[in-house]
Amino acid sequence: MTELSDFRAEKDSFFGGHPQSPLTREQQENFSGLNYFPENEALRLEVQVNEFENKERFDMQTSTGDVQSYTKFGKFKFDVDGEEVELTIYQSLQGFFLPFVDSLAGKETYPAGRYLEPDPLPGGRFIVDFNVAYNPYCAYNEMWSCPITPAENRLKVAIRAGEKLFHD
Repeated sequence: MTELSDFRAEKDSFFGGHPQSPLTREQQENFSGLNYFPENEALRLEVQVNEFENKERFDMQTSTGDVQSYTKFGKFKFDVDGEEVELTIYQSLQGFFLPFVDSLAGKETYPAGRYLEPDPLPGGRFIVDFNVAYNPYCAYNEMWSCPITPAENRLKVAIRAGEKLFHD
């Protein structure tokens, strides 16, 4: 097994049987694992982030009508199937946060987007591995409150990596 398949198996085990899983008990009874895209090496990136000089506070709306506060940290560009796209990384007390929506939203991926926590490296670089992109907990159970992806992180390209749409 690869590191990614080990990670996914561990996640499926958590979702299927742990009391803190986002799934309800009823969902856990029939749970056989999450749906994932095949591993995509082209979407495991080391990117240079252009850090914003003036880091603005940004209140992100949530699925339950609340807000969560972040700081806009910086932007990075990358290519997907020959098309250059750009995403903004946010920062909170918990670390770095990268919500995004791709062109598959509502068809193959969760309509409100998926999340990543990019790993910082020295020199303003980050590891952004879309293979570990995940659905927010509200994708499984509406009792959870999840940040809604800002307009600036809505892509017109397909990110065929990470978690797919959840089906009960």
